[in-house]
Amino acid sequence: MKKLRENDDGGAAAPECWCLAMLRPLGWLLAAAGLAALGAAAVLAAEPGPDDWVGDLTPIAAEEWDYDKAAHLVERAGFGATPAEIERLAAMSPEAAVDALVDFNAVDNRAAPAFEPSPIWNPGMDPFPKSRAEAVRIARETGAAMGVAVRPEGEPRRLQPVVNTFFYGLRSNAMETQRLVTWWGGRMLTTRRPLEEKLTLFWHGHFATGAGKVRDARMMLRQNEMLRANAAGSFRDLLVGILTDPAMLVYLDNGENRKDHPNENFGRELLELFTMGVGNYTEQDIREASRAFTGWTNDALEFRFDAETHDYGEKTFLGRTGAFDGEDVIDIILEAPVTAEFIAGKLYRFLVRGEIDADTRRELGGTFRGAGYELRPLLRRMFLSKDFYSSASTATQIKSPVHLVVSTYRKLGLTRLPTIPDFNRLTAGLGQTLFNPPNVAGWAGGRTWITPALLLERGNLFRGVLFPDRDGFWAPDRSIPGIYARVGRRLEQGMNITAATQEGDAESSRLVDRDEDYNTRYGGYMGYVMAFERLIPIPRATADLDLVGLVTAADATTVDAIVDHFVRRFLRVPVDDAARAVLVERLRDDLGGDRLPGPGPRVEGALRSLLYLVLSAPEYQLA
Repeated sequence: MKKLRENDDGGAAAPECWCLAMLRPLGWLLAAAGLAALGAAAVLAAEPGPDDWVGDLTPIAAEEWDYDKAAHLVERAGFGATPAEIERLAAMSPEAAVDALVDFNAVDNRAAPAFEPSPIWNPGMDPFPKSRAEAVRIARETGAAMGVAVRPEGEPRRLQPVVNTFFYGLRSNAMETQRLVTWWGGRMLTTRRPLEEKLTLFWHGHFATGAGKVRDARMMLRQNEMLRANAAGSFRDLLVGILTDPAMLVYLDNGENRKDHPNENFGRELLELFTMGVGNYTEQDIREASRAFTGWTNDALEFRFDAETHDYGEKTFLGRTGAFDGEDVIDIILEAPVTAEFIAGKLYRFLVRGEIDADTRRELGGTFRGAGYELRPLLRRMFLSKDFYSSASTATQIKSPVHLVVSTYRKLGLTRLPTIPDFNRLTAGLGQTLFNPPNVAGWAGGRTWITPALLLERGNLFRGVLFPDRDGFWAPDRSIPGIYARVGRRLEQGMNITAATQEGDAESSRLVDRDEDYNTRYGGYMGYVMAFERLIPIPRATADLDLVGLVTAADATTVDAIVDHFVRRFLRVPVDDAARAVLVERLRDDLGGDRLPGPGPRVEGALRSLLYLVLSAPEYQLA
């Protein structure tokens, strides 16, 4: 029986029992017994790769290279591919196939969509206040905040424009971040450099930064672009880039890291999460590293070194003493072999498998350090190794939500990201929201992707893609939630602000406006209204699917051939005869025969039902 092992980023192993009953799709579409038969048979039928390749870092030979290994390579070094793209890689030598993915800077990717920012940022909004209370305090002391003046004496709710603008800043940046998520999802789908996007996703989880705290979509975009530009280059450049990145500086509060009052957030996360790992430094090293980064701050979108708040004193860090600054600390960290082993091990867990033994970690760390912390030599060694294609590494990784969705779209051959259903909500519902990792440690991954509730969600995930409900869809980026929507409806009915923002109905419609400087609930509502006026809407479209054309192009015109094509195209785990028979019988019943009739809605629906069954199988969660 094929066992699930640890995931790409080191989570605990998932159990062999997948609780198949919890993965059954909706009853109106699929027979529960059919899915149970498929899941059980497929697990029993899994064919392991070479066991004696486990831990073997020697390169795979040309005669050992084939379609399945090329499919595995592009699944891990990207997000999967169509059969034609896999066949192109399989026709190369292993070295050429790996180089085609790793040397992505040579690939023309100008057609990849650039992000078009919405004109949401007003002059004067920088620096954006940390809270509504802070915005109000500034306005009372100075007569203006965020470029907005307080109303003249005698005017009602004199601070209301300031409060409205504060909430506008929050709402517009949150919704602009949704646009960023959709843009990045589309880029992952259409890029001709899949490893570039896969590594950008890895570094986004490694150098985790949350838009919820940063509250500036411009900063999040710039960080994403910086991670992409350095994704497979110099790790030192990547470290300097992230430690001078405004979004990270804000996220880890390094603007508050000043001489005589150092903030240890920056130093702690640099050592614990970004470079060395727990147990390879002392609390004193954290304090001294933090002192070295005093004065590293930002003016809105630009890094700034504040010499007046920097600690120029002597520091002792990892056994070295001197008047170190931040870049000195980075160089000392990179001199330690454990740093190369920590980063190599984490990349291995993301790209190969969740378990790495000490010898493999040490050898890969030596490769990384010997290459001067250039990432491409390390990536080549991993992707060419027999270990990468061994039984322990093949079809044993639980797909992250982003990988699950993007890889499905790529295997379908889509050239445009579907936005009905919403991409952000698909992945967020499974526990992964791009630009908003759960904490500074990023996503735990592995077994954490699989819970009883998430099993059900994963099994039903693609129903809305294959059978979209256009009429029932509501666009998250154009919707006012909860109490704020109720405020809007009451205002439209002619209520004054006080009545519209009160809870309860008694006498509220007859209340006059209260004498107050501002109304927070009204400000929250106006934040949405003002944001909608400037935000570029996310274009909404369903998946451009033509499964009849897809199987016809593959010369699959019988039910047997269609089932074989879908299994080969979408599953990394093979199915046995009993499982295959379930699929064949289902399609035969839906088509009313053994051959594909002429195109039509009924035939397209039958193929989508078959694909839904395949995508709902437990084995589809494996990469």
